[in-house]
Amino acid sequence: MNINSIFFRTASVFIMFSFLHLPIAQASMVSTETFLSHQAQTDPRAQVMALLQKDEVVQKLQEYGVNPEEARARIASLSDQEIATLNSKIGELPAGADAGEAILGTVLVVFIVLLITDILCWTKVFKFTRCAQ
Repeated sequence: MNINSIFFRTASVFIMFSFLHLPIAQASMVSTETFLSHQAQTDPRAQVMALLQKDEVVQKLQEYGVNPEEARARIASLSDQEIATLNSKIGELPAGADAGEAILGTVLVVFIVLLITDILCWTKVFKFTRCAQ
């Protein structure tokens, strides 16, 4: 047998079995409500607008002196890139978290940087350090 015929027979058997194992898609009618609810879940602008429908968000906006209708109008005027950025930042923020850990971490990093620069004699901030000359 020719090497090409062996390759083509093997490839055809492989292709035939792969077609037999493909999942078969089933199509059905979808209601408008189902389609629109799925589209609203995937649309970033609709996700941000849905946040403005929550009572807690409306209450916080009013506490800060922001009219919820004005906030909706501003969100509607944002570009797609701005909406995507806003939506990603909303997804990254922890719910109910305070800034205590972030402030403590920042102070610690600044302290360590200043300590190292004092030890290397680049600055003289702390009196308890000695230059490593």
